[in-house]
Formats: sequence, structure tokens, C-alpha cells
Amino acid sequence: VQLQASGGGLVQAGGSLRLSCAASGSIWIINTMSWYRQAPGKEREWVASIDRDGRTNYTTSVQDRLTISRHTLRNMMYLQMNTLKPADTAVYYCHAYHKTLVAPGTARDDEVWGQGTLVTVSS
Repeated sequence: VQLQASGGGLVQAGGSLRLSCAASGSIWIINTMSWYRQAPGKEREWVASIDRDGRTNYTTSVQDRLTISRHTLRNMMYLQMNTLKPADTAVYYCHAYHKTLVAPGTARDDEVWGQGTLVTVSS
């Protein structure tokens, strides 16, 4: 399974962006999908997650501004980002836990990261 993140760019503070994450490859079951971000000089941090049933969780700093969603049949995940702040500047990565069918009736738990997309918010 591979993840491809897209949609990053340069936006002014208060603006909006929509990130997308496309899963491809030997997909059997994709479970929880998440967005992480890594700001310059900082460690990667978790931003938001969504499970197969659509239940979501967010880190406190993005609640009410960022919305995670997914289209399970299309193997897509999205992050709608509104009221962006300079502190949101980071490379955004998508992540997924998934199951790989290794033999009839036998699955392996795996995880995969996308390559990241840069979001820059100017003040």
C-alpha cells in the first residue's frame, strides 16, 4: 500500500486549504487513517485521525478549524483546513493502519506513511 498526499501550498493567515491523501496498491482493509505534521525544527506531531466508522479525533490546537474526512470506497482521506495560522506551517503527512492479505484467511497488520505535502501560512 502506498499513500500520496497532495494539496499543500502557500496561503495567507485566515485562509483555507484542502489536503488529500490517496491510497493505492494491494489494498485489502484500511483501518484508522491520520494526518501528522512536522514544523521546521520540531518533531512530527499527530493532528487528527478517522476510523473506518467515521469517528474522528483532533489535537486540541486544530479543533474547530481542521476537519478530517475519508471516502472509504475510493481509498481517500481529506483534511479541510480553515482559518489557518502561521503556526500551522508544516509538512503534513498522511498515515494509515491497514491489513495485508498474506494467504487465504490470513492477514498481517501493517502501517504506511505518505511522502508529505508542505503547507506554508504567511502572516
